[in-house]
Amino acid sequence: MTDDPLAFQLFNEIGIIEHLSRNAFAAVLPPGMTPAQFTVLNHFVRLGHASRAPAQLARAMQVTRATMTSTLARMVKAGLVTMEDDPTDGRGKLVALTAEGRAMRERCLAATAALLPVVGDALSEAEQQTVLPLLAKLRDRLDKQRDT
Repeated sequence: MTDDPLAFQLFNEIGIIEHLSRNAFAAVLPPGMTPAQFTVLNHFVRLGHASRAPAQLARAMQVTRATMTSTLARMVKAGLVTMEDDPTDGRGKLVALTAEGRAMRERCLAATAALLPVVGDALSEAEQQTVLPLLAKLRDRLDKQRDT
């Protein structure tokens, strides 16, 4: 075992799992869909946002505005989101999820079914139910720290 601090070991494992799971996820996504685009779709559905400014999305995804602008441009072209002028800010834009975007998210989730046996082979359902609230608790704390 390592002498590294326990918190570092935890972050290291999470980082490795994130890398491996992101690559596995990207491999099963429908053609043309990227993990970054899915993250935007999932953000809208998970949090129930009607519309968001590109800067708000960039901050939530912790990417640069330029990166988010590029991602959103591809998503607008594919009909997954719309981008309209912000009626309260003449210079601003608002991004909204389309019905096609919501349907694409569902197609992406269905595509991940191929990955479910990997999780089931590694962790029993009871173990998954045990670890999920702990990971959510850590995510919530890190999310709050980001906002300070």
